[in-house]
Amino acid sequence: MKHIFEQKVYYSDTDAYGVVWHGAYLRWLEMGRVELCAMMGFSITDLAQNHDIVLPVVNLNLKYKMSARLEDEMIIETEISEFKGFTVTFKQCIKSKETGKTFVEADVVVVAINNDGKLYRKMPEILANSFEEAVKCPVLV
Repeated sequence: MKHIFEQKVYYSDTDAYGVVWHGAYLRWLEMGRVELCAMMGFSITDLAQNHDIVLPVVNLNLKYKMSARLEDEMIIETEISEFKGFTVTFKQCIKSKETGKTFVEADVVVVAINNDGKLYRKMPEILANSFEEAVKCPVLV
């Protein structure tokens, strides 16, 4: 399963030279992960409020390939590349809509904790089955 959305670069995303500030990419990556979970039927707020599950990032491997600039149209792609029972890895890419060239590639690893910050030793079943299925049957949506 893959989530894809488009995002335009605005002034608030850039530095004084019209180049995207490096931290702005993290916000778009998070949007992709949240929307992929929603597409799978999981609301982040519902997980926290009704199931005592929060999904914090524990590892982020980010490769900056080239800079996006003011008013660039970007495509953000997110999919689950690996599920180990304890962690889930999201593979993400931000690229130019116009040229298809990659701005950023990322592998983002998350775990499950409860609202008090206690780590679940394995992914709660409500998520585990869906994450397993997403890795087995990647479908473009």
